[in-house]
Amino acid sequence: MTLIVDGQPVEVDEDGYLKNRSQWNEAIAEAMAAADGIELSANHWEVLRLLQNYYEEYQIAPNVRVLTKQIGKRLGKDKGNSLYLYELFPRGPALQACRYAGLPRPTGCS
Repeated sequence: MTLIVDGQPVEVDEDGYLKNRSQWNEAIAEAMAAADGIELSANHWEVLRLLQNYYEEYQIAPNVRVLTKQIGKRLGKDKGNSLYLYELFPRGPALQACRYAGLPRPTGCS
């Protein structure tokens, strides 16, 4: 599959994840979110940046349990919980947020 973002083709797999992570930019994240009916806020970007940093450090996209724990450690208890994350990413925090962040599908998520 191919997305067109700012007039440029972006290759994605059948689930909408980038095939080439180096193509990621904020416009791609915003286009993916818009297609899901979401406008990315500062709170979304906070989670996306955390995910990207986690991936850079561990070379793996975290599942929702690990994501929630990491957010709690780095952003505080009020944000490190499933309710908060599902408000931001209603189709599944790990799956949806990793897709927007340009990461592969998290392990253990279907």
